[in-house]
Formats: sequence, structure tokens, C-alpha cells
Amino acid sequence: MTQPLTIARPYARAAYEIASAHGAQNEWAEKLAFAAEVAAAPQVVALFGDPRLSPQALASLFVRGGDGAESEFARFLGVLADNGRLRELPEIAALFEQMKRDAEHVLRVRVRSAVPLDDGEAARLVEALKRRFNSDIELERSVDPTVMGGAVIDAGETVIDGSLKSRLAKLETALTS
Repeated sequence: MTQPLTIARPYARAAYEIASAHGAQNEWAEKLAFAAEVAAAPQVVALFGDPRLSPQALASLFVRGGDGAESEFARFLGVLADNGRLRELPEIAALFEQMKRDAEHVLRVRVRSAVPLDDGEAARLVEALKRRFNSDIELERSVDPTVMGGAVIDAGETVIDGSLKSRLAKLETALTS
């Protein structure tokens, strides 16, 4: 079976190209985020595959009021509906957002720490990450008691594990070898 991300990737790329051609990346990101929320709602998930509902009627659920049926976005949703791909909207929206951040040279970094990072520590971390990745940094902080101490920094393809938990695991491995 094909993975949802594999299916979503060409649609996200097409959406990004359409939005870029019109200089409307932010507008499309908002519309796709809304459509992704709608697609994840249990009431809507139940409608996917319902033979009583035409693909175009289903697609109309994902368009906010004020966005005409002839807009580029509505036509894009129509293509998704015709191909039975509306359920992939959450993945399409996430990939679109990643393409937008890449084009803007913004890297989303998630930091998990045992205790909350104060604003000064977060600012120093952002500056260090800016230098390392040569991108603007969008920092997402969370507290994870399983880290025990230190932090785990997830910057997409790069993970920096400075947690006490991983250090203890390395020490255990060294002592038992």
C-alpha cells in the first residue's frame, strides 16, 4: 500500500507551484491548514468514500466562505476530489508548509528538555542554531521529563541528543562491553 506522504508529495508540489506563481504562498498555507483540519475531523472522515456524496460536493466542505468555486484553490480541491485524494489534505498541508519554510530559509526546530527553557536560553540556542544551519529558526519548546536532564534538539534531518538519558545509556553500554 502506498504511504500517504508519497501520495501527497506531488499534490503539495503542484499546490506550491500554483501559489508561488501568484505570490500567494501565505494565503494558500492558511487555506490548506483549514482544509487539513476539516479533513481530520471525524465527521468528515466518515464522509470519505460515501457514494451518496459527489466528489465536488465533498470538496466544497474544504473551502472557506468567500473563496469562490472558480478560484485556483477550489479547482485544486476539485482535482483532489476527482482523484479521491481529499483524505491526504493533512499531509499535503504539512508538505506545503515545509516547502514554504524551505523557500523562506526558515528551519523548524523542536527542543525537548527536562525543565522549561527560559527566554535567555532559548535566544542563545536560536542564535547558535542560526549559525550552524544558516537559516532563520522557528523554535518549538516542550518539556519532556523522560529526558531527565539536558535537551534533545530535532532540526529535521539532524538530531542533537544532549540528554542525560542518552549519556547514561552510553555509559551503560561502555561499562557492559
